[in-house]
Amino acid sequence: MSDSANSSLPSHPVARLRAERLARASKPFLARGGRAERCEQCRVAPEYCLCHLRPQVPSRSAVCLVMHDQESLKPSNTGWLIADVVADTFAYGWLRTEVDERLLALLDDPQYQAYLVFPGEFVEPARVTHEVRQEEGKRPLFILLDATWPEARKMFRKSPYLERFPVLSLLPEQLSRYRLRRSKRDDHLCTAEVAALCLGLAGDEQAAAALDAYLDVFAERYLAAKRHIAVDEQSPAHQALQPFLRLTDPAQ
Repeated sequence: MSDSANSSLPSHPVARLRAERLARASKPFLARGGRAERCEQCRVAPEYCLCHLRPQVPSRSAVCLVMHDQESLKPSNTGWLIADVVADTFAYGWLRTEVDERLLALLDDPQYQAYLVFPGEFVEPARVTHEVRQEEGKRPLFILLDATWPEARKMFRKSPYLERFPVLSLLPEQLSRYRLRRSKRDDHLCTAEVAALCLGLAGDEQAAAALDAYLDVFAERYLAAKRHIAVDEQSPAHQALQPFLRLTDPAQ
């Protein structure tokens, strides 16, 4: 795509990917809930909007979302939240038959030490690590396969350009503290949960905590909208997010 075409796209990386995906679509994408009105920024019904609750915290780490075909179109996608919190977030669509040249350029960028985040049980042991090594002059870049679990396994097997990177495998004791689940298996987390854990391992504790809190508020408001119930602005989730909102206030 030309630079002139890109200039008309949204600046948010997942929103930009969504715009690119919609431009290629042969028919409209209907999320669950049909044609329900949603905020263009946070994807929640307007009366449950959480745009004013978006935290802005520093982060040395970067995140690369490799998203399965329709992930960017789903209102429930949590990769969007990562891009809201982590300034250096990149998002690219995954296709089996071709690779986005922008993704390949990012993976070759010498400023980053890239880690492919995936369960170690599916990888040869020599490639697996459970920690993030702080290499001098390099910043961690976490590659997350944003998809359902069956899709993510397919993406892992059919992406040879990712085979050169160490695989960061999250340990069971590290997974146990998370509350929001999207799978019947306790060790399957949503993408934002995985990113928060990776940030913590890289020493970006403030960004990790902010993303965790932001995810909880998003989930609370998203479910409230589905159930047509009022939002509790004083709920534990909203209270946990408050310290990270104060960081955005120039007077603080």
